[in-house]
Amino acid sequence: MIVCVCKSVSDRTIRSSIADGIDSFDELQFELGVASCCGKCEESVRDVMLQSGVCASRCGVGIEHQHVQTVAQVVQVTFYERKAA
Repeated sequence: MIVCVCKSVSDRTIRSSIADGIDSFDELQFELGVASCCGKCEESVRDVMLQSGVCASRCGVGIEHQHVQTVAQVVQVTFYERKAA
């Protein structure tokens, strides 16, 4: 199923990236471009990450606190190298 319509990214592509070692939402966003245009797919992308067993501390989603963000949330900035096409 297509999760990000803007970038034509499917749940299979997201799961494949996770299997290849991507373990954070920021990395997925950088590598696949998900949630970088209109942003409507962010919740669905995080759901796929949760279903795929990605650590809740890395993707920002927990089973008991799904999609809840606090105002005082600390944002960590990480830079990633893009893989050659």
